[in-house]
Parts: sequence; C-alpha cells; structure tokens
Amino acid sequence: MRKLLFLILLSTSLAHASTFGQVHAIVHDPQHRPIAGATITLRAAHSFLTLTAISNQDGAFDISSIPLGDYTLTIAAPTFASLQQTLTITSDSFITQHFQLTLATVTQSATVETIPNSIDPDSATTSTQISRLDIARTPGADRTNSLAMITDFVPGAYMTHDMLHMRGGHELSWLIDGVLIPNTNIASNIGPQIDPKDIDTLEVDRGSYDASLGDRTYGMFNVVPRTGFERNRDAELVLTAGNFYQTNDQLSLGDHSEKFAWYTSLNANRSSDGLQPAVSQPINDAENGLGGFASFVYNHDPANQFRLVTQLRTDYYQIPKDPNSNDWENQLYDSSGLSDAERETDSYATLTWLHTFSPKTLTQISPFYHFNQANYISNPNDLPAVTTADETGNYAGLQASFSTLIANNAITAGIYGYAQHESDLFGVTGITPINPTITAGVQESFLSDNYKPAPWLTLIGGLRQTHFSGAITEDALYPRIGLALTIPKLNWVFRAFYGHFYQPPPVTSISGSLLDFANNSGLSFTPLKGERNEEHQFGLQIPFHGWLLDADTFETRAQNFLDHQNIGESSVFIPITVQGALIQAWELTLRSPHLWHFGQAHLSYSNQIAQQIGPVTGGAICNGPSALPTDPCYVAPGYSALDHDQRNTLNIGFNGNLPYALFASFNVYYGSGFSNGYQAPPSPYAAAYLPSHTTADLSLGKDFGRRYTLSLNALNIGNTRALLDNSLTFGGFHYNDPRQLYAELRYRFKF
Repeated sequence: MRKLLFLILLSTSLAHASTFGQVHAIVHDPQHRPIAGATITLRAAHSFLTLTAISNQDGAFDISSIPLGDYTLTIAAPTFASLQQTLTITSDSFITQHFQLTLATVTQSATVETIPNSIDPDSATTSTQISRLDIARTPGADRTNSLAMITDFVPGAYMTHDMLHMRGGHELSWLIDGVLIPNTNIASNIGPQIDPKDIDTLEVDRGSYDASLGDRTYGMFNVVPRTGFERNRDAELVLTAGNFYQTNDQLSLGDHSEKFAWYTSLNANRSSDGLQPAVSQPINDAENGLGGFASFVYNHDPANQFRLVTQLRTDYYQIPKDPNSNDWENQLYDSSGLSDAERETDSYATLTWLHTFSPKTLTQISPFYHFNQANYISNPNDLPAVTTADETGNYAGLQASFSTLIANNAITAGIYGYAQHESDLFGVTGITPINPTITAGVQESFLSDNYKPAPWLTLIGGLRQTHFSGAITEDALYPRIGLALTIPKLNWVFRAFYGHFYQPPPVTSISGSLLDFANNSGLSFTPLKGERNEEHQFGLQIPFHGWLLDADTFETRAQNFLDHQNIGESSVFIPITVQGALIQAWELTLRSPHLWHFGQAHLSYSNQIAQQIGPVTGGAICNGPSALPTDPCYVAPGYSALDHDQRNTLNIGFNGNLPYALFASFNVYYGSGFSNGYQAPPSPYAAAYLPSHTTADLSLGKDFGRRYTLSLNALNIGNTRALLDNSLTFGGFHYNDPRQLYAELRYRFKF
C-alpha cells in the first residue's frame, strides 16, 4: 500500500482548484418558516446549461458540480411570488444563503433585464472573471495570439519582452477545467496556451490563495472552455483580414443532448507583425500558427460526470531585428545581423471524473499529459552569435481532490503532481551542442477549511506540503490563513490574508563546451532552487446597484526570485534565481453590471513597485569579482527596480449596445514606463524609467440577423510608438505594436 501511495504521489504536485462550486441554501417565507417543494432552477448566463433542485421539508436544497461563471437562480413555489437572483460561481466556492419568498399578488412578475456583478462573501482570493462576451466584444481580445482579455481587465497585468507579467512576476499558471497545464520553461515560450475564442469563462486569481489553489504566487488563469452546452448543432466561422497581411480564422462546431455535449474547433492565424518589434516598425517579424481544440462532457448519471479536453497547436515566429547598424539601439545590442526564428509545438489532454457522493460531497480525479517544445532556429551567418536552443518537455500527472460540507465547515483535501522528462539541446557559435536530459517530479498534498461561524464571517485556514526532486531535492510545508467579513446592511466584503508559497524551479542544465563558453563570458551554472514567497493582502469589495468596486493592497517578499538571463549575446535564455525581490502594490477594479442595458464598463488600475535585491543565486550565475562598481559582477547594495517594474498601469473600457443591432467597444491603456536598463549614451533616455505610453483601441460592429456579425477594429488608433523594454530576449529592444486595422466576419449556421 505504501509503494502504491508513493507511485501516486510521484506523479503528482501542485494541487490546484477545480472549476466547480456548490450552493447550499434554505428557502423560507416572511415569517422564516421553511418552504418545502420549491422548484429551484440555476441557469448559466451564456449557455443552455441548466441545473435543478427541489427544497426538502426543512426548506433546504443543494446543487453541486457547478462550473464557474455567472448564473441566474430562479425559485418558484405555489402561492409565492417567484424569486430571481444572480450568482457568480468561483473555483471551489461553497455558497450558503437564505432566500425569502413573498406571497404572490396578481401584479407580481419575475423578470431580470441585467446580470449584475456578484460578490463572493466566503473567499479571501482576489479574482476577476471574464466571460466569452467580454472576449468577443473587447477590441483585439479574441485573436489567437492576444492576451488583451487579461491585460484589459486585470490590474497589474501587462506585456513586456513578449511575455505576460502580473503582480511583478512571470511565474503564471494556466489551468483547464481546474487542472494545471505545467510548464517550467518560462523564458522560452511565447506561443498561446489556449485560443481565446475557445474560452467560455476565464477566472483570473491574483494572490490570497487558500491551500487548494497552488503555488504560482503572481497569477492563475483558470479556463472553463466551450463545451457545446451553448449550442444546438451550431457552427461558427470567424474570418478576419487586415493590414500587415494579418488574418485570424476559426471554424467551431458544437452540440449537446441531455447527457452529452461536445465542442471542437480549428484555427489558423498569420501576420507580418508578430512579436514586439526591435524598432518602431516591424521588420523580420512575421508569425503564423495552426491549432485544434476539442471538449467533451458526458453526464453518465446524476452522480458521475466525465470531461475530456485536448489541444494541439504549432506556432512560428520570426525574431524581429533592426537592420540599420548605425541606429543607437544597435550600439547597445546589435540585432542587424540576425535572421532567426522560433518554432513552438504544444499539446495537452486532461480527463476529469467528477463524482458526487451527496449534494454536499464530491470528488474530482483528473489525469493529464502536456507536451511542450520551443525550438530557437538561427541562421548559420548570424552575428554576433549563432544560437541553438531546442527545449522539449513532457509532463504527466494526476490531480485528485475531495470536498465536503460538514456543519459550518467547507473542507477540501487532495493531492496533485507530475513527473517531468526534459530534453534540451543548447549550442552557440563554435561550440559543440549539448543535449542534457533531466527528470524531475513534484508531489504535493493539501488540506483547506472554510469555517463559517456566522453568516457574515468566513475563516480560511489550510496547509500545503511540497516535495521536489530534480537536480536538487527540496521540501516545504507552509500555512495559509485568511478571512472574509461581510459588513451587515452595506453588504461590503472585507478580505484579509497571510500565507507562504513554494514554487518548484525549472529543470534546465548546461555542461560541456557550452558551460566553457558561459565561463568565458563570466558566468557559471548551478542548479536552481525553488522560489519561496511570503504574501499578505487586504481587500474590500463594494457592490452598488449592480456595480462592483474591488480594491486591495498587497506585499510579496520572495527568496530565490525566478528570472531569466542570456548567455553572452546569444539567444540561449537560462532561468536564474535572484537572492530576493519585494513587490508592493495597491489595485482597483470597477465593473458595471453584466449585460447592462447600454453596455458594460470596466476599469482596472495598479500602482506597483517591483524590486530585486542581491546577486544571482542559481542558474547562470556571475563568477567574477564583485567588490567594485567597475567589476562586471558588481551588485549595488539595497533594492533596485526589476526590468519589468512599471509604477502605474490603467485600463478603461466600455462595450456598448447601439440602436439597429450595432455595438461599439473601446479600451484605453496607460503605462507609466518600464524601468530603464540603459541610462547612459548612446541611449536617448537618461531617466530611471522609460517614457510613459498611452494607446486606444476601438471596435464597431453590427449583427445582421442571427447569422452574421461584421466588425471593424482599430488597435492603437493614434499609432503611438514607445520603447517598452531594452532587455535582450527575442531580438533585443521591444517597442509596442503599431496601428493595426482589421475586419472580422462571424457566420453562424446549422450543420
């Protein structure tokens, strides 16, 4: 038995949340007497998914296995007026509530014209939910390579050196149906994890995770994919065409019956403006990609549900360059001789069995597999260096969790993890490529309890244990505690959290002649240690007539902060750990009601300071002297800005409904400027931060009946050009994208 348990744990790690919640509630009359036999209907806001229940003699009812998203709850009983209320289901949420029905009159009716934002009174986790309507209407957000669905709605989220950063870090997790897609190669991947058009609901969790929510401190993206419940033998064809010879196309089909739903899609994209260009205009910057996605849901019986999600895609990117060797950028990093490309392949499959023992108790078991390859392709005549970097990772694992309601306790326990087989091929001009193969594994277990001693108070506590084995072996056991307090009458929710996190390290290694090259460049290689974080956070949610204001402040202290570094002027990106980091911020989001009569407004703002301290402690470390400021390995005392530190970011957007089936959307983005890595001549920027930048996006569309939708989109309308970053990844300097104009046609039909 012990050997069997060890084998299960060997294939598991990082137990993450499911995408399912539960509702336990009581229906009563104005005298607080229970109402038996009331019919309860829970209907998804954006699909045909409907769940039902009947209240018992105590007026109680339970609905479990609810996918996260927005819902309308309807309660009907003879002689009483029907009640409708909106609910937002979040990951692993346990909603406990009382509903009061009033006596019916002949004039009473129950209609809902808007779906307001709902608060979660039982969670300390800071979350943002983005629906497929948000993705479809936000300018540029539904394009395959776009992450505007995140950067436009989530405070402190931005793109720099072609990577998504959030809350000062880039160790971010993608989950499908609550199952983590593991990938430890943070510096090598730039391709999309999932096409936004395949997403039904995206839940972005940013900090204050309970013990069941994993370890990527800076952000988690929990995807509920399209399932087919929103379709009845419906197909949709999406075609786009615009400047830079861009197109972004998809064909999707879906259907459902009482027990079975399926959805599948094929997509293709290309553009001459792929990655962030090395100068103000894209040069040698084409990209193209192909992908397929499928989701299957089978309800065998009321107690057993099976879900299969799978994807395969490949992407190709040219590495941007500056062909003018006299430009000031090329005096700092010469990209004029590059003729490089990046090819990536990504595939995953997750199978979930969800079993309901009772309305209050369920278990989820999810085996998964992920394949990821990033191949950096160099021209033999490249200058200053010819790079070979081919990183291939295979991940296989299993997630298992058990959740139950006992008295006033919502208890979740489980294990999760994966075994990893990493095969990397590294080489630089004049040296023999090396091909190290590494195996690693992470095993984690957790226990979490949400205790509700009063209707207005929820206490959160839990423990998480981690064992990592690779080039080094590490263990961690860390607590997480928090509370959510609802202020009576006002319905404001105050949140507080304190917790520790351990993030397992990447499993990259170099040796042989490449290590000799690194030594000659003043570097040596040591195994990376896992990043350890301490976070405390306070937040407040304020609902007002369907609007929702969410404000929080947090501080994260990191040891062995994970970053990345080039070997010399090559494009071999080696993960590193820095001695420490400190991220401090306060954030604000404001959302109008969903499906508001005139549209929906959203605002997100972050004021953030992201700093590092001390030398590199793992990976490609500096092996020279460091006593004098003139030494190449010198590290100034105290804190200094991380290269992706940006003090202020602001997004304001509105998705509006107009007469004659017209709609319009806009988004305005402001960034105060990332930290400046080159402050001396020939750089024209002497300040500690690069210039601020503001861009505006606009979309105007019209529905032609139920079959056709045509929209015109303009991204960066003013063609604002700004240097975002001057790190050496993927071609050197990085400017924001120029103005992009494209038209999109959606055609819906039966098959």
